[in-house]
Amino acid sequence: VQLQASGGGLVQPGGSLRLSCLASGFTFEDYWMYWIRIFPEKGVEWLASINRYGNYTAYADSVRGRFAFTRDNAKHTLYLEMSRLNSEDSARYYCAKDLKPMNFSGTYGFPGQGTLVTVSS
Repeated sequence: VQLQASGGGLVQPGGSLRLSCLASGFTFEDYWMYWIRIFPEKGVEWLASINRYGNYTAYADSVRGRFAFTRDNAKHTLYLEMSRLNSEDSARYYCAKDLKPMNFSGTYGFPGQGTLVTVSS
């Protein structure tokens, strides 16, 4: 299983970024997928979930209305559109896969190195 997140970088407060995650090594369309982020001091924060078909999403309160999670099953790719970014969004972002196929379990693994987002002027 490989999940390769990309698209991070340095952005000014109020700006936008689009993260991507290319999945391989498993049947992508069979799994709920997630975005999470890790802060050095605060640990892991779940950000968003998406169902197998991409027609249901859920978001953490901290990002709802600012972030949009989509998937392209044909391309085995996830996307996280992030807008109105602020310094509290600075973290390393990971995509993650549900540990069980087909149905939502809420447990996930996040192989890979993630992508670093830094919001600063």
